[in-house]
Amino acid sequence: MPKAPNSVYICQQCSYRSAKWLGQCPECNSWNSFQETVEQSQPKSGGLRSHSLQTVSVVSFASLKKSERRARVSTGMEECDRVLGGGIVPGSVTLIGGEPGIGKSTLLTHIVINILMNREKNTRICYICGEENPEQIAMRIDRMIHKQSTSLTSEKWKDRLLFLPFVDVDACITTIYKEQPNLVIVDSIQSMETSDLTGGAGSVGQLKECTVRFTQMAKALHIPVFLVGHVTKEGTIAGPKVLEHIVDTVLELSGERTGFFRLLRTIKNRFGPTDEVGVFEVVEQGLAQVENPSKIFLDQPTLSTPGSAIVPIIEGTRVILVEIQALVVESQLAMPRRVGRGISLPRIQLLAAVLQKHCGLPLGNMDIFVNVAGGFVINEPAADLAIAMAIASSCKNVPLPTDTAYAGEIGLLGEIRSVGLLDKRMKEAKRLGFPSVISRKDTTLVYKLVHPMENQRKKTTWGKPSLTESLLP
Repeated sequence: MPKAPNSVYICQQCSYRSAKWLGQCPECNSWNSFQETVEQSQPKSGGLRSHSLQTVSVVSFASLKKSERRARVSTGMEECDRVLGGGIVPGSVTLIGGEPGIGKSTLLTHIVINILMNREKNTRICYICGEENPEQIAMRIDRMIHKQSTSLTSEKWKDRLLFLPFVDVDACITTIYKEQPNLVIVDSIQSMETSDLTGGAGSVGQLKECTVRFTQMAKALHIPVFLVGHVTKEGTIAGPKVLEHIVDTVLELSGERTGFFRLLRTIKNRFGPTDEVGVFEVVEQGLAQVENPSKIFLDQPTLSTPGSAIVPIIEGTRVILVEIQALVVESQLAMPRRVGRGISLPRIQLLAAVLQKHCGLPLGNMDIFVNVAGGFVINEPAADLAIAMAIASSCKNVPLPTDTAYAGEIGLLGEIRSVGLLDKRMKEAKRLGFPSVISRKDTTLVYKLVHPMENQRKKTTWGKPSLTESLLP
């Protein structure tokens, strides 16, 4: 008979094993590298090991039905389905991370309501509530459907929503094997623990072991599982990043806690793209989908103010128009500040240096503040031209045309490079009231718009449009 599982501490740097936790590894001298792991002891045998004689059943590709391989469950929310790659994959494990109070439980509650309303009558959902009691979750559901004229008020759907107010992962999994629900939600993974480990709930060992057991259960029963994970002060999902390689999909819900919009991004997805984003609005009933995200990131009154520029960016399969705001003021410090919100600081520093070198803008003694309206985060190089135009507009106190958007990458030599899917960007911008999109081939037009009465400097000899044509003082 195999022995009961034992916990052992393993150094994550050199794999040194210890029966107890150590602050410093005696083998590689690394600090705080030990993680608790469960091991199953094997009986000693003098000859051939018992597991070498075991056989497992294999599954051929031809035996799998095409319908079974592609069957997905819709969440009832188009924004969620887009981020997931088309819906929930049976047997998948999805980790939803975000700051406390950002709306993770609210989003999952919407998914629960939509599935119970739209799926078959025998669909059941198991909600493992480790942080809240069932009464609190029921109150949230009543609040969300109170003002909705749906069939939920008359349908006996409440019998198909099962609550498990337990934090023991083994007890929860045993119950799931018995009940056989269609969907499992764990809120949250930090509250779960197993008696096989000595660490408390939320420790690295407990997080990893509980996630592994839920994953094994999901694959065995073909039941999709949603795990709620909080972020740490460093912004990592569910503590140290020990869960991302275990689960199938990692989603991040972000936004200003005091704001009205939330962004759902894909960090990892084994069954779909990782560049999609879902936009939600905070309403009285919870979270509402935003069909046209560009409208929430554009504020028409601010477009006529110096320091505002519009950029069409690509997020997955959609084009979103975002407003870039810049403020350039004389610095009172020995070292001028460069502050970015929604834009990385190195990019702002690079563009400021290019503007000062090739365009002659006096930015060496200026504080530069750049912000993406609406709390959006931009990582696409196509926003370089819009950022540069916003900075130049604020520096010269000259507003940019309100019907114009900008898309282009800026190099260190001052040239403007082309961007992909320009036609798609222009089409969406025109639909939203921006018929003119300034790109690589339109730098002379930009110069005429911003500096109509001034002469151009010598063009670059590199064969590409120069930024100096657009922004020379």
